Amino acid sequence: MIKLRVVLLVFAILMVRSSYAQNTEKPNIIYIFTDQQNASMMSCAGNEWLKTPAMDYIAENGVRFTRAYVTNPVCTPSRISLMTGRFPGSFTDNKGDKVYENWGAIRVSEISDEVKNTTIASWLKKAGYDLYFGGKQHLPKPLLPEAHGFTIFSKDERSELAKDAAKIINSKPRNPYFMVVSLINPHDICYMAIRDFAETDHEKRLVSTGVQEVSTLDKALVKPKGVTDDEFYKSYAPPLPPNYEPQEGEPKAIQALLNQRNFRKKAREEYTDENWRLHRWAYCRLTETVDHQIQTVLDAVRESGQEENTLIVFSSDHGDMDSSHRMEHKSTPYEESANVPFLMMWKGKIPAGVVDDKHLISNGLDLLPTITDYAGLKGASDPRGLSIKSLLEGETNWRKTLGVETEVGRMVVHEDGYKFIRYFGVDEEEQLLDLNLDPFETKHFTTSDDHKNILANLRLDFETVWFD
Repeated sequence: MIKLRVVLLVFAILMVRSSYAQNTEKPNIIYIFTDQQNASMMSCAGNEWLKTPAMDYIAENGVRFTRAYVTNPVCTPSRISLMTGRFPGSFTDNKGDKVYENWGAIRVSEISDEVKNTTIASWLKKAGYDLYFGGKQHLPKPLLPEAHGFTIFSKDERSELAKDAAKIINSKPRNPYFMVVSLINPHDICYMAIRDFAETDHEKRLVSTGVQEVSTLDKALVKPKGVTDDEFYKSYAPPLPPNYEPQEGEPKAIQALLNQRNFRKKAREEYTDENWRLHRWAYCRLTETVDHQIQTVLDAVRESGQEENTLIVFSSDHGDMDSSHRMEHKSTPYEESANVPFLMMWKGKIPAGVVDDKHLISNGLDLLPTITDYAGLKGASDPRGLSIKSLLEGETNWRKTLGVETEVGRMVVHEDGYKFIRYFGVDEEEQLLDLNLDPFETKHFTTSDDHKNILANLRLDFETVWFD
């Protein structure tokens, strides 16, 4: 009898392992990503000025990586990376210039066969996945999702998108699927400064055509009923950040970036402390709005009984300066712009409630190898992209540094909290930042004797590992 029980027990274990293998081989995969949300904009990240229960749920039941960076902190370049697993700077626009900013990224007119055959869509089709894409695209024509086999299930970018995603989830597709849910907010925060200082024809056109964006922003700007202005700024509006003032020794490239767009320059020069705090209030409310939409997707996964066979990945295409250094918008190497949320949840299959504040994650380089790894393939494009699946399964040989491109220069981030930046421009200014001594990047340590070795090492990595 004992021998029989042992046999039955071993058989049961083998059956569980077999079932586990089937589930892990081809799970449904949902990639939810927001627009313009920096890593601090979640209550699970310790932000007490907003509530994000949907994002918190993913974090509580999965892994939250605090040191996740985009390949480039602006919309289209970042999204190019998400589709291709490559730096946007590896592409050129129709003038032959490397892609570092939105206008050039949209003007990418062709891609090579090598890129076509190694996009995230190409790999997942080989793995037998159905592909769904809904929401904001903001990609050049050769990289539009439909050109690579995605079914466009929704062109809405807000609540209807979330509902449309829920319909597909609840229909329980027969084949494993990869679904992209590309939500627009908290991006509507952009319209505050644009509207307040619209002078150019382009800025005025953005305001006049952005009816829904402005309407959503106006709702986010509404103060609590029955609260006076004094009470609002005393108890409700987020305070100014510790790095509210411009960085000591601010690079000329940052100043030039502000001068390129009238509204960015005017916001720094003319916004009062109260204006900036109202901006922060609205940014919180817009983040709560998108969190509510994410909840619709999570509810559908759970209520349809698919939570244990669905990998959910959550991130954003870039952050927002959110009044740090008296700036709004994005495009800079600062943490508020380049550091984004990155959460992974697959109940019962990956660790739950884990906060990883050590490993450097690139949502642009690492998403493709990670997703394809979970789909049962070793998909690759840029060889510097890594599968996070291997990290969650105990991989110890992880990257020590990570490259980031921006419109104003390029950066290498070190796992120990250092950042080396070489800015574009005639002067080609360099900066070494130390997040251990100065987490809010109020100054730089480029000439510090104590930082000579790390500066030399990061220069070397910049030139030999990340950028030629």
